[in-house]
Amino acid sequence: MHYRTEIDGLRAVAVLPVIAYHAGFTGFSGGFVGVDIFFVISGYLISSILLDELQNQNFSLLSFYERRIRRILPALFLVLAFTAAVAWWLLLPHELAAFGRSLISVILFASNLLFWQESDYFATESEYIPLLHTWSLAVEEQYYLIFPLLLAFLWKFGLKAIYLSLGVLAVIGLATSEWLWRVDAGANFYLLPSRFWELLLGALAAVYLKNKQVSTGWLAQCLSLVGLALVLGSIFLLNNSLPFPSSYALFPTLGATLIILFASPHNLAGQALSLKPLVFVGLISYSAYLWHQPLLVFARMQPYVEANLALMAAMALASLVFAWLSWRFVESPFRNRQRFTRRQIFLLAGVGSLFFLGLGYVFAQTNTSV
Repeated sequence: MHYRTEIDGLRAVAVLPVIAYHAGFTGFSGGFVGVDIFFVISGYLISSILLDELQNQNFSLLSFYERRIRRILPALFLVLAFTAAVAWWLLLPHELAAFGRSLISVILFASNLLFWQESDYFATESEYIPLLHTWSLAVEEQYYLIFPLLLAFLWKFGLKAIYLSLGVLAVIGLATSEWLWRVDAGANFYLLPSRFWELLLGALAAVYLKNKQVSTGWLAQCLSLVGLALVLGSIFLLNNSLPFPSSYALFPTLGATLIILFASPHNLAGQALSLKPLVFVGLISYSAYLWHQPLLVFARMQPYVEANLALMAAMALASLVFAWLSWRFVESPFRNRQRFTRRQIFLLAGVGSLFFLGLGYVFAQTNTSV
């Protein structure tokens, strides 16, 4: 799979509205849909790699999870260490105990389950939960426990069978979200059964583009612009009064899918998304997503300065600065197999996970009666 600058640009279009939404900037009423866009991008990229490996007969679950660890854990561990240190200093006992529970759930990639039980994503209280944003990481990793095995099985039957099977599953997932928001809106928002179809849209794009080049004609020009319009319209026009995900989530996710399918350096949408500032933000988007929530939460909770919009803007910018540092000195080195072997990576994952599980347990036992 070749590198596409427009995909990094799309990542920037996803992460910046999420940060703006959580910072409280007006005008980004649908900024939360950035996560839905991330799901589509992730589904496309991971599926493309897996399909290439299956075609080349070098598919390996061990290699797949090694890549996931290299991609996810080093930056996550750094942000968790920072967040835990500030939480220990700043939070009240009952807040620290709740933080400890969330820390454990993050390491187990089950924070979506915890927050489903404890937190309404759109409630004011969510502005004071440092690790709330990790729910989306949990959804992704739960999905990737199943998806590689499913894809490897379907590969035996050919691309058409994969396309049909994933398409049917995506429709079932969308129907599930349409049903579940009426039954349990929290479960619908946080849980995999109503989210996996968004990742499958990206996977379907990967299957469609397998052994094909992105189209460059007038139809691609039009459809990529439609996709960009759907994404931008969702960010500025949707809001948290709408059930989500549901059929409303088709606007940003289909928009992202159209961009993946048809944007290229040969058309306006691809050229716009390939602008250097957007590509730069896209490269650091994972770390930016990790950093922004704890920085915004702690800025609201600190007792020294009024938590006004100027402070939130400063924290939003700080999240990008910290993200670049994380990307440059943590993410990139750990993804380099020449610097860190597979054994070292798995050792980091094991030791780091045990450390944060233990720390979370200690925090969770904080005497809340004090």
